[in-house]
Amino acid sequence: MGELPHVVIVGAGFGGIMAARGLKNAPVRVTVIDRTNHHLFQPLLYQVATAGLSPANIAAPIRDVLHKQRNAEVFLAEAAGVDTAGKLVHLREGASIPYDYLIIATGSRYNYFGHNGWEEDAPSLKSLSDGVSMRQEILLAFEAAEMEPDPARRKALLTFVLVGGGPTGVELAGSIAELAHRALKEDFRHFDPRSARIILIEAGPRILAAFPKELSNAAQKALERLGVEVRTDAMVQEVDDRGVSASGVRIDSRNVIWTAGVVATPVGKWLDVETDNIGRIPVNADLSVPGHPNILVLGDAARLEQDGKLLPGVCPVAMQQGRYAAALIRARAGEKGKEPGPFRYHDKGNVATVGRGFAIVDLGRLKLSGFVAWVAWIFIHIWYLIGFRNRISVMFQWAWAYITWQRAARLITGPIPGPRLFAKTVDSLADDRTSITTKTRKLP
Repeated sequence: MGELPHVVIVGAGFGGIMAARGLKNAPVRVTVIDRTNHHLFQPLLYQVATAGLSPANIAAPIRDVLHKQRNAEVFLAEAAGVDTAGKLVHLREGASIPYDYLIIATGSRYNYFGHNGWEEDAPSLKSLSDGVSMRQEILLAFEAAEMEPDPARRKALLTFVLVGGGPTGVELAGSIAELAHRALKEDFRHFDPRSARIILIEAGPRILAAFPKELSNAAQKALERLGVEVRTDAMVQEVDDRGVSASGVRIDSRNVIWTAGVVATPVGKWLDVETDNIGRIPVNADLSVPGHPNILVLGDAARLEQDGKLLPGVCPVAMQQGRYAAALIRARAGEKGKEPGPFRYHDKGNVATVGRGFAIVDLGRLKLSGFVAWVAWIFIHIWYLIGFRNRISVMFQWAWAYITWQRAARLITGPIPGPRLFAKTVDSLADDRTSITTKTRKLP
């Protein structure tokens, strides 16, 4: 094994995992490096954040995914740089890993457009820990409202503002609305959870701009039926721990969530190459970095145009690129067969869901919205989940939630009181020298 070409894969997202699995039984040895020990099915992360699914339903240990692949090893570590001359990947932990071929699939993070200080008061949703933390903050907002005697502060606790009208923002907004208006409606005694406000802010003229106009309009109407306030052409000017200002309008909220735009991880600095305005590396048609034919960049970290259009940063692109990278390296490592030609993405359509029973699907000539599109969305996501156990578990939980409106993963597991919401409410109670009213509301 030591004499075989060494393929190092940095990142175990969709692109990295597909590349690693595609190299099974290839005449190479594979090292996968990731700073977490799991592969995450990110399109369903919002379900964890809103207590619809547990973290284990949408993640699988990397070692478990690759445990039957005898030519692969996994390192739980964080890449910090690349020595292209010495062919080394430097780890933050201090070690260096030599490579013959290097695949970089490190994904992206949310872009605060020069206002990185907003991240503390407007967290984003990219990792499994983000999902668990956001679930905690959302549930604590309702718990804090139960103890808050001041109507204005209670209103701020029950106002959820999502900045960014892409798929994540739309799906989160719809799911929070269902959580507040249906799943929690009988759980509290001192306020009605249905009084919660969910506001979706989009800087552009419409939400879900990647979809045809008729589908994005249908999605907006579906959100509004759920009780979500959609505000388009609204540019965020300020975010703080008391709320957000957008296009001159102030919204008091203790729950601001950032879902607007992404920026690539700093791979351009690692390789000392030019990047575009959001940090992506322009790659050749075979996904290699110009001047470095043995370094391939996949997914959100790569910039590649096809037929005059930039490939989108979605998981199907990364998955197809991962399989292509594996086929390319197999051929270059001496395996029999022809080296594949330039990478070409086969677009199988675009989907987004807007709460229970409604989704939109764009398959080119075929465009769907409503319940049929939602069923298609379910099966598409189940199909792409890694692991048979995960597929069965998610399907069962979705079926149960559909029948009962229950959210089985409504667990607060962190320290209580929470850092952003609950503690502030307790402080306000002490400051006002008031007590919680003992009057309870009549349940619906």
